[in-house]
Amino acid sequence: MEQLYKQRNKIIAAFIIAAFIGLFNETALNMAFVQLGVDFGKETSTIQWLTTGYLLTLGILVPVSAFLMQRFTTRQLFTASLVFSIAGTIISGIAPIFSILFIGRVVQAIGAAIIIPLMMNVMLLIYPIHKRGAAMGKIGLVIVFAPAVGPTIAGVILDRLSWHWIFWVALPFFFISLFVGLKFIQNVNEVKKVKFDIVSFIFSSIGFGGVVYGFSISGELGTFATTEVLISIIVGALALIIFVIRQLKLDQPMLNLRVFKYPMYILGLIIVLVGMMTILSTMVILPIYLQKVLLLAPVFAGLILLPGGIINAIMSVVAGNLFDKFGPKHMVPGGLILVISSLFVLRGIDANTSSYLIIALHIILFVGISLVMMPAQTNGLNELPRNLYADGTAIMNTLMQVTGAIGTAIAVTIMSISSSDSSGNAVNGMVEGVQHSITFGLVIAIIAFVLSFFIKNVRESKSIEVKNSVKNVH
Repeated sequence: MEQLYKQRNKIIAAFIIAAFIGLFNETALNMAFVQLGVDFGKETSTIQWLTTGYLLTLGILVPVSAFLMQRFTTRQLFTASLVFSIAGTIISGIAPIFSILFIGRVVQAIGAAIIIPLMMNVMLLIYPIHKRGAAMGKIGLVIVFAPAVGPTIAGVILDRLSWHWIFWVALPFFFISLFVGLKFIQNVNEVKKVKFDIVSFIFSSIGFGGVVYGFSISGELGTFATTEVLISIIVGALALIIFVIRQLKLDQPMLNLRVFKYPMYILGLIIVLVGMMTILSTMVILPIYLQKVLLLAPVFAGLILLPGGIINAIMSVVAGNLFDKFGPKHMVPGGLILVISSLFVLRGIDANTSSYLIIALHIILFVGISLVMMPAQTNGLNELPRNLYADGTAIMNTLMQVTGAIGTAIAVTIMSISSSDSSGNAVNGMVEGVQHSITFGLVIAIIAFVLSFFIKNVRESKSIEVKNSVKNVH
């Protein structure tokens, strides 16, 4: 046990490397869509499936992670995740045709679906409650920074090399993570023989998959008013209702929904989901604005948004340490004030706005996000008893994927509708669409700000329980 505590930073480091590259892969390939369309002779709508398929796989498999973490050891799951990630990366790197590349992306996503909730669950088990903020700060660095810098790094790679190198550059880091993990990671979860409910899995897959697919497609089309979108969302929602009812009736549910009996978990979850919607919608809207309104090349658009991502990475670690000292009660409202202030000014941008102002506002936005997401997330998870850690992390990560897709789709749809309804030239229409999309983010941030005043620090109430549970880890 003493050795486990000495090695916990190395354990988390192995997870962070794997998760960073996994989330980097989620967005990096977006920069290569034009070239992929030329190489494979496919339309953009078809190439987009490389991202949609990745997100669908996450939406289907992340809910299963709670079962996996109860059924298999930490080392088994970590190794399986890296094997899938490495295999998917190699398949994608050598892909001669589109269908092979798509298969590679799905295999990659299987690895990411395992590693991210597993990383959060292991953190809860190996860190005492008064040091979780710093650990979650490092994890927050990965969750936000990796997808933010993915397009920028990919743009630099594509400037000199082919799209295949996006995968070859990532491959060595997976091997490093596997080596470090096999050397230091120990089995910290309690394994038990739990029954896998195939019916729950089917409804979960249809539900989460349908909702993610529906909103992803609506984001691509810029409208919800299509039969494909409406059927996907409605069928997905109905399947989720059946899934929830079934989980409440089962003695051993696939996802234990009793986590929603804990008010700080619910509140933290809502605030985290708002943060995720804001991040992902901004990551879509601002590049469109920079390229179509300010007429910047993709590489330069990526570089303008890079400082915000770097500052967020630094602030995630700082915020983690601040959380351990002061708790979330003042951090979350303070962070949301920065988010609201940034979005309020951003909603006034136009064709004459300086790039330097965009950089400054983007930095302020991400400083605020770093003060919001990690403290709200950690405080919510801290309230859960040890036996609900796996379910709590699985539910949180699943809903982050779903709300990310929803937020992005709503923002893009608002932008498309506003642009088409606007009178005048195309640039003015695009400006108006971007402004309205940012206003959507501003409204949900204000709602989160109001909710943040109800946050209570739950660190002390759980300290004894965590101390006792750590003794039982083997």
